[in-house]
Amino acid sequence: MKLLIDAHAWIEYLLGSQKGEKLNEILLNEENEIKVISITISEVLSKTKRMGMNIETAYNSIINNSEIIETNAQSAKEAGLLHAKMKNEGSSIGIVDCLLIKTAIQTNSKLVTGDLHFKNFKEAIIL
Repeated sequence: MKLLIDAHAWIEYLLGSQKGEKLNEILLNEENEIKVISITISEVLSKTKRMGMNIETAYNSIINNSEIIETNAQSAKEAGLLHAKMKNEGSSIGIVDCLLIKTAIQTNSKLVTGDLHFKNFKEAIIL
C-alpha cells in the first residue's frame, strides 16, 4: 500500500506511544511504500527540538524509513483552495495539512496521521 506519513504520526512514533507503535507496524510491513513530503521533515525537527528530543534520531528515522517526495504546483494550488474552503467553514486545519491530503490524493496514497483534522477524509488512516 502507498502511504504518506505526516508529522503527527512521526512524532508519535518517536515518542514510542501507542499510536507510534501502530506506525512502527506499518513501517515494518515490507509491502508498504512509505513516503514523506519534505516539509514534514521540517515540522518533525521543529517539534522534536522544542521537546528536547534528539533531532538526528528524528531525521534519520524519517530518512531511513521513507522516500522523500516533493509536492508540485498543482498540489499547491489545490491545497490553497481546499484551505480557503475549510477556513471559510470554520476549520482550524493548517495549510500544510491541506498540502498533505492533496498530495496523498495525487499520488494515490493513504495519509497516515494522528491528526483529527483528517477524520472526514477517506484518504486518511487515523492512528
